[in-house]
Amino acid sequence: MARIDYYFATVSPYTYIAGTRPEEIAARHGAEIAYKPLDIMALFARTGGTPPKDRHPSRQEYRLQELRRQAAKNGMPINLHPAHWPTNPAPSSYAFIAAQKAGGGDLGALVAAFTRACWAEERNIADEGVIRECLAAAGFAPDLANAGMLEAAETYSRNLEEAVEAGVFGAPFYIVGDERFWGQDRLADLDAHLASLG
Repeated sequence: MARIDYYFATVSPYTYIAGTRPEEIAARHGAEIAYKPLDIMALFARTGGTPPKDRHPSRQEYRLQELRRQAAKNGMPINLHPAHWPTNPAPSSYAFIAAQKAGGGDLGALVAAFTRACWAEERNIADEGVIRECLAAAGFAPDLANAGMLEAAETYSRNLEEAVEAGVFGAPFYIVGDERFWGQDRLADLDAHLASLG
């Protein structure tokens, strides 16, 4: 069975636009997904990236145009200037890691719930109430919002180290064996690669 290492950020607009397509692709090819939430700003700092607010104005403007186009292409609503972005991604990421350990729900739906809350619903995913609602909507116990915080923090930190070592520099990022795919606009390439594996 092929394995997709899926590096993502709960505050990433491109992770939001990916929606549940990674899970659909994995299901189509009988692949498993190893979800690895990480701190995208720390990743930028470690791999030569620049946070959006520090980019040249032309890059900032293009980013917004591209987000609008990609969201429309995939039929997804998006607020290009969400009220709660940037926000602290750690609480939602910790909750995701706790849910991953606990099981019983849909992890793909949880990624979608967190990112949709930020980029389409004007909700603060650093807020415990919002986190609990997202967990419940994806079939997980809401109390996981406060479960295993120390272990989750360690996993979150380890995901960043693994990402840097694996050559990850953005989100979403998908790795299958030695093949790397950056961005939701590379999901068709990921799909084709998995198909080639038979």
